[in-house]
Amino acid sequence: MLEIDVRHEQGDFELVADLAIGSGLTALFGPSGSGKTTLINLVAGLVRPTSGRIIFAGEVWSDAATGRFLPPHRRRIGYVFQEGRLFPHLTVRQNLTYGQRYTPASERRETLARVVDLLGISALLDRRPAELSGGEKQRVALGRALLSSPHLLLMDEPLSALDAELKAAILPDIERIRDEVGIPILYVSHSLEEVARLATHVVAIDHGRATPLGAPDAVLETIAHAAGSMKPGNFVHAVVTGHSAEEGLTFAEGPSGPLFLRLTEVAPGTQIRAFVPVSEIVLSTREPDGMSALNRLSGTISGITFDGTSAMVSVDCGGETLVAEVTRRSVRALSLDPGVPVHLLFKTVSIASEGIFRSL
Repeated sequence: MLEIDVRHEQGDFELVADLAIGSGLTALFGPSGSGKTTLINLVAGLVRPTSGRIIFAGEVWSDAATGRFLPPHRRRIGYVFQEGRLFPHLTVRQNLTYGQRYTPASERRETLARVVDLLGISALLDRRPAELSGGEKQRVALGRALLSSPHLLLMDEPLSALDAELKAAILPDIERIRDEVGIPILYVSHSLEEVARLATHVVAIDHGRATPLGAPDAVLETIAHAAGSMKPGNFVHAVVTGHSAEEGLTFAEGPSGPLFLRLTEVAPGTQIRAFVPVSEIVLSTREPDGMSALNRLSGTISGITFDGTSAMVSVDCGGETLVAEVTRRSVRALSLDPGVPVHLLFKTVSIASEGIFRSL
């Protein structure tokens, strides 16, 4: 358990955090400049907090009141930065094993062979960083952090410098680390996609205030609003039932009903959650007919909230609540009220391929 109860002043900026962080991947989510990196630097021991304490597994790492401060190299932390920060004069193999030299042999949990296999980098071992792509550098940086056998892994927007294709390639690696390595992970991001896919817990940070929110499924709308510029959406849970390469479709079935998704490589029988933006859902009070939208779910309105000119309509679909964003005019024209049965329509292409996640 990582216990953080700190207040830190940096010029005119003040960070306040009172958090208890357990196992799994905890995402520190929020806009740029909100204090995310400052918080993990406090945990890493790169910055001393103005006041308060940081305790990990019962050991006091920092206590401003007593003056105790454990230096970074004694905290046994793995830190992955936005850029790989590899040693340019060393090979990949030498970079990977660099951190291991400071870990006593009796405390080494990871082997070079396992980490190389986990990250798929066996073909890179004899290369130098200048010969690697951005994605390959980040994989090596991840491997170096893991080979130090850390008690805690810190990741500061490790995918922010990569394009969409490289991000898509590395996200499964981080999932495997989360699921197989078994150490707590603090993951800094302002990407809703990364948080939705990776996080087991979410902490929102905005203007220096850290707020624990819970699991990403339950707090998606909240964290989207915390980001300031992102639209909220829904996680639709389902089980993959099959694929049609000819039609370019993946089929799934969930509590809300059948889903038609873009073709994926997810194996049948896999539990998934598909992200559908609230703005992509069309509501109808009549049975839909003659429409191209393949996804057609049915339910009963459970509530309506108004936000400016828009209305957020919550619909109970087989025990799963989905939210659609419509105009106030649509609410009046369709006589939408709690208890009214409706159909929810959205296109297959409304669910991006990167918006389909394996359920935790």
